[in-house]
Amino acid sequence: MQPTALTIAGSDPSGGAGIQADLKTFHQFGVYGMSVVTLITVQNTTEVRRCEALSPSLIRDQLDAVLGDIMPTVIKIGALGTGPNVDAVADGLATQSPPLVVDPVALSSQGTRLLDQCGLTTLRKRLFPIISLLTPNLDEASLLTGFDVVDRSTMERAAIAIADQGPRCVLVKGGHRTDSATDILLADGVIHEFPADLIDTRHTHGTGCVLASASAALIAKGHDIPTAVSKAKQFVTTAIQTAPKLGRGNGPLNLHVPL
Repeated sequence: MQPTALTIAGSDPSGGAGIQADLKTFHQFGVYGMSVVTLITVQNTTEVRRCEALSPSLIRDQLDAVLGDIMPTVIKIGALGTGPNVDAVADGLATQSPPLVVDPVALSSQGTRLLDQCGLTTLRKRLFPIISLLTPNLDEASLLTGFDVVDRSTMERAAIAIADQGPRCVLVKGGHRTDSATDILLADGVIHEFPADLIDTRHTHGTGCVLASASAALIAKGHDIPTAVSKAKQFVTTAIQTAPKLGRGNGPLNLHVPL
């Protein structure tokens, strides 16, 4: 049967991030995509003008509708917004067992808060114990560990500290570093390094969403997590290098990259 993937995330009307980017990425990898919308943003490549979380009951109803009909091979979670929304998702997944890839989106690239403090606490309590792969960037890793994550040494330390909180595998993304874009993965107790040079471009909107959804798609197709992350990293790097340069700000990636 065709592999399937469900994204539980926010909506980006400009199409570069959130559920729109996730669904495009799933499609590019030959995976059938489904979505549960958690919040609505009003944004483009230059700014986020508004963000409104949907009600927990509406999120739960969407989730129940999907899971009651088409069981996903993998589930990817992005921005959830609030603690009650995290609870709604956790309750909906209580009896499900697909691999769970979570991008712990706390802030948009423009700095808008996409997960409140209650949401972060609930995420740790309810979802961390069942996560297959967590993909924080440096700021999110710092938030989750309580120390500054700025270089390879602190990235590895953060991956270990976050894995101790429950997730099976942790990918600390280095795209915000000033010296390289190397990522560090802790998978089942083993450290993997994915070197990459920084790319001189402003067109990186949705990079975290795409990396997580590409990893999820590859897991759905049967790859183990280190292989999935490696291939997803290559996809994202090329997608940044060949970005279509749309918009007046932080533009989207090229999600038509051939595989």
